[in-house]
Amino acid sequence: MTNDTTDGWTGWRAATEAALYGPDGFYRRPEGPAGHFRTSVHASPLFAEAVARLLCRLDEALGRPARLDFVDMAAGRGELAGGVLAALPAEVNARTRVYAVEVADRPAALDHRIEWLSEPPKDITGLLFANEWLDNVPVEIAETDSSGLPRRVLVRRDGRERLGEPVAGAEAEWLDRWWPLPAEEGLRAEIGLPRDEAWASAVATVGRGLAVAVDYAHTASSRPLFGTLTGFREGRESAPVPDGSCDLTAHVALDACALPGGRVLTQREALRALGIEGARPPLSLASTQPAEYVRALARAGQAAELTAAGGLGDFGWLIQPVSVDGLFVDCPLVDAPLVDGLLVDVPDHEEQ
Repeated sequence: MTNDTTDGWTGWRAATEAALYGPDGFYRRPEGPAGHFRTSVHASPLFAEAVARLLCRLDEALGRPARLDFVDMAAGRGELAGGVLAALPAEVNARTRVYAVEVADRPAALDHRIEWLSEPPKDITGLLFANEWLDNVPVEIAETDSSGLPRRVLVRRDGRERLGEPVAGAEAEWLDRWWPLPAEEGLRAEIGLPRDEAWASAVATVGRGLAVAVDYAHTASSRPLFGTLTGFREGRESAPVPDGSCDLTAHVALDACALPGGRVLTQREALRALGIEGARPPLSLASTQPAEYVRALARAGQAAELTAAGGLGDFGWLIQPVSVDGLFVDCPLVDAPLVDGLLVDVPDHEEQ
């Protein structure tokens, strides 16, 4: 096998790291992620309001500490951090310290109360929230060869690929445990080990509270046969080319990331439990309070988008409690939590 330092071939993990986070990487470009794709944060202020509501309920569960932390992982240009700060009640706002964690430089117009960091702070008391972070943590790609053996996929900067060495060691163990590939040529998987490690590291910064990861996700029962690696450029899905011109993303095996006590549910379930519903306002309101009716109708439309099946509502929420006694109560659902005072009345999956 030739040396990838001289012939331009490298694994997808190193190629993605350079393309997204290098000196000229995608996430350092001036237009920011919002110039290329739309997340729940950009879709509606209701998303930030829901996260603020979750933080308030967590504040109650923690006994209203003198300092309440909110950490926005992979903060983009600080849109979620600013939205949560604006949505908090005055009393909670006064006790809350907000941190935005991002590799790019601090935006000039960002609220001065938001601290801009390259890594999360230590000993967090409150909520660490990672919206569409883990899908951009670079991973290796594996593909089965003609003999059915999983091999690492190598790539050049222009997107051309070839197969490299067989997957071995901890990466092979992860595949066997979380994404076993049938012995059929051309099947692919993303080796999510770096994401498991990144999530464990982020959770370790929480002293007391919750860590929440929200992302495109799949679980062991629904792994895609050919992987999910793709690019996004100027609002459109594109070929994944690791040259810094586009976002590079792959769905997350959230069940593999979950630590003991963690639970996975859909965004639809989580947001409904946090009061975000897509129901239309009563038509009678149109004649009695027309302005309020129009506002309520707009909010209902935004809520419907955030919770839509086949869209944002299908995102996974991984909820990880840390040193909060009695936060979770018994729940008959395998993958959905009932959180005392936080998430309640989560409907059965079969009732969706």
